[in-house]
Amino acid sequence: MRTRLHSAAASVTTAVAAAVAAVVLTPAVAAPAQAAGYRYWSFWESQGGGRWAYATQGPATAVPADGDAIGFRFAVSEDANDAARPSGAPDFAGICAGTERRAGTKRVAVVVDFGGPRDAPPGETPPDPPVETGCAQVRKDATSAEALAAVAKPLRYDSAALLCGIAGYPAKGCGEQVAGTQPSAGQARPSGSTSATAPTAASDGEGGGPSVGIVAGGAAVLVLGGAAIWKARRRT
Repeated sequence: MRTRLHSAAASVTTAVAAAVAAVVLTPAVAAPAQAAGYRYWSFWESQGGGRWAYATQGPATAVPADGDAIGFRFAVSEDANDAARPSGAPDFAGICAGTERRAGTKRVAVVVDFGGPRDAPPGETPPDPPVETGCAQVRKDATSAEALAAVAKPLRYDSAALLCGIAGYPAKGCGEQVAGTQPSAGQARPSGSTSATAPTAASDGEGGGPSVGIVAGGAAVLVLGGAAIWKARRRT
């Protein structure tokens, strides 16, 4: 009986050890080390304190008032929380200095930030200088898209009316997905932005330790293995 018990326990122990090894050593199905993003023109509006705010509607429907500033930034980002602001300030007084208001029109300061080399599509180089400004003098009911067109032609749109190019940049492509994004050097990220790097299933998010899932999985296997040994002893 002792021999049978020893044999049964040894068999279960071997199986448990193999299962634990499988849990710990088998590569986990990991999430991408860096989340996917998109290369596109983001649209911004001026707010109090000389700051930019991510626009809540597209430039084709937004209607700025006289004295407003609008901005466009070309960059790679995951979403609105991660988008880079235009590096030029929404300085209406400085951009539109000397442009007098005429009857039936409004003045809108426009800032266009072409981004850096790391944001550029393969084979393209951002214009120099990387930031351009202009004072659009347009009719009172003109949209932000019309104000942009007044100072930064040619514009390029896709079939879904997505703004793809400003002043001819980039020459092709439109909002394409880019895997493994990282913020550009010098990018001014909005507060509360999400990290471009997500912890993988083999990491606890702090770097260097096994994930809770792997530890919990190994513990579960050991508990089940212990129960199996106890049952084997009772049967013998």
